[in-house]
Amino acid sequence: MLYEDFGRRVRQQRIALQMTQEKLSERAGISLSFLGHIERGTRKASLDTVIKLCNALQVSPSLLLQDSLDSDLLGDRDQSLSDDQRKLLREISNRIIEYNELK
Repeated sequence: MLYEDFGRRVRQQRIALQMTQEKLSERAGISLSFLGHIERGTRKASLDTVIKLCNALQVSPSLLLQDSLDSDLLGDRDQSLSDDQRKLLREISNRIIEYNELK
């Protein structure tokens, strides 16, 4: 669900900008095939790719990642994470947002 939600938000933002997948993949420097997988939630995007997509879509990571970390990784649904792991994931999320705001 995490990757599907992220992909859905990428697609929504791309469509809102009236941008084709081809144009977004070109601007983000990723393959068209990979972008299709990201939008469908069938492939994971690295931090570098998330930032490239954010820059190409002119949005902050928080827009694309909203609710993803809290609901899917940090929420009660995943009991396999320790408190320390949840804290680390929150910190990473905050760092991504801070990094994008510096630009």
